[in-house]
Amino acid sequence: PMGPGYQERETWTRQMDFIMSCVGFAVGLGNVWRFPYLCYKNGGGVFLIPYLLIVFVGGIPIFFLEISLGQFMKAGSINVWNIAPLFKGLGYASMVIVFFCNTYYIMVLAWGFYYLIKSFTATLPWSSCNNEWNTPSCIEIFHHQDCKNASFANITVGSSNMTCADLADARSPIIEFWENKVLSISSGLDEPGKMNWELILCLMAVWVLVYFCVWKGVKSTGKIVYFTATFPYVVLIILLVRGVTLPGAYDGIMYYIKPDWSKLEEVWIDAGTQIFFSYAIGLGALTALGSYNRFNNDCYKDAFILALINSGTSFFAGFVVFSILGFMAAEQGVDISQVAESGPGLAFIAYPKAVSLMPVAPLWAALFFFMLLLLGLDSQFVGVEGFVTGILDLFPGKYYHRYKREIAVAICCLLCFIIDLSMVTQGGMYVFQLFDYYSASGMTLLWQAFWECIVVAWVYGADRFMDDVARMIGYRPFPWMKWCWSFITPCVCMGIFLFHLVNYKPLTYNNVYVYPWWGEVIGWCLALSSMLCIPVSLLYKLFRAKGTFKEVSTSSHWTSGKNAKGKPQST
Repeated sequence: PMGPGYQERETWTRQMDFIMSCVGFAVGLGNVWRFPYLCYKNGGGVFLIPYLLIVFVGGIPIFFLEISLGQFMKAGSINVWNIAPLFKGLGYASMVIVFFCNTYYIMVLAWGFYYLIKSFTATLPWSSCNNEWNTPSCIEIFHHQDCKNASFANITVGSSNMTCADLADARSPIIEFWENKVLSISSGLDEPGKMNWELILCLMAVWVLVYFCVWKGVKSTGKIVYFTATFPYVVLIILLVRGVTLPGAYDGIMYYIKPDWSKLEEVWIDAGTQIFFSYAIGLGALTALGSYNRFNNDCYKDAFILALINSGTSFFAGFVVFSILGFMAAEQGVDISQVAESGPGLAFIAYPKAVSLMPVAPLWAALFFFMLLLLGLDSQFVGVEGFVTGILDLFPGKYYHRYKREIAVAICCLLCFIIDLSMVTQGGMYVFQLFDYYSASGMTLLWQAFWECIVVAWVYGADRFMDDVARMIGYRPFPWMKWCWSFITPCVCMGIFLFHLVNYKPLTYNNVYVYPWWGEVIGWCLALSSMLCIPVSLLYKLFRAKGTFKEVSTSSHWTSGKNAKGKPQST
């Protein structure tokens, strides 16, 4: 027992609930749209070499560190750092990051939900040019091959009355649907414009869904995740079977796996950031999930299983995406490199476009967006779960109230929803990108991961933590973990972090619109709001403590001499 007012922490009903929740959280949209794109951008199969290397020196060690810390300390992302109270800022930093993440990630779900609803029509609204949001330069089929021969330069193309010269400015109906109808995008960040009521309704719907999935705690989340974590795989398999049978699919898949060795130097940074993104490291949510485990659960084995599932899904999704991109390239008579996009573009432009070219288009569209929604939803509610767990751990006992949890989740969802209203305006996409690029970017996650390793390995002690893990799982993990925490992982994190800083490029939208200086300032404020938590809280604690620096830093007051069970531990 941990003193007065300590409630026994709830645990997962079955161990499988934990595995499923981790899969649901870590396997998200990034696996489906970011990994395949990075593969394609970085020379196909070559990308797998640095990717796998960083999985073993960065991904798995930190993934394991976060889960086992939560399980050992039986606490969420703030209180686990009681192992080194000077560095509690790590906990606050992860809460800031996960809060921003929860805020902007849900927009993708709102857009996905919007597309899902629009899929239930006989003809898809983004497949034709005769809607109110289309412009005169809209064209359904690009006849590039007719224009290859220079002698035909002035003929009209297809059914539209455009000449080949006009083709350069022509726009596909799917891009017009996305930019003019869904986003009704303004000219820049300084023009928020009016709100889109349809999107507000979609946003409300997804937040309500998230609320009712999280409000009862892990007992209910653990059940819902079985569906949301497994069903996307069913859809992915169906889409793969459909994709492989399309003309041009083979070329797409070969493009995906065939290595381009000339690109081996430049891929390291992308591989590093992708792992930290897709393993959901540094957000404190894994710690929260681990904290609901039984004390002697084998989290070492879990970490490897989960890493395998996560990276395996990324790799598998690549086949689905590239079979469809190959089909699109063949359909339009262009090279594959011209049809691929990353991020929301792949989900809301490339995919819907491919779908509109298939027979029974609405069925495939609905399936795809349903999968997108499920993939994102479980990541979202575990993110909210992690945030709420961290907050509730700050108020044990004294504020105990029967509906404490329900109220905390409601406040969290409402607060995020209010901030999200800035993203459903006409300038919303610019706001969304600011959050995406700065608040939970590779920079902040790498910084977070670096300090996590340093604190556990050098402040608390790597050997000591290995003993703690052994006390939980009954055997000592392979010493490789200890070397990673102490030397390899911090070096990898710092290296990629510094490379990011040196190669920093200001944010642009679609490579055309450049953000104003004040937009960039807001972005850096978002990034620094989490990164500064660590040094600021460290200095604050040192200044408040009395005595010389040497006394303070070595006093037993800073590293707690008790383990999670409250027994004194051998040092």
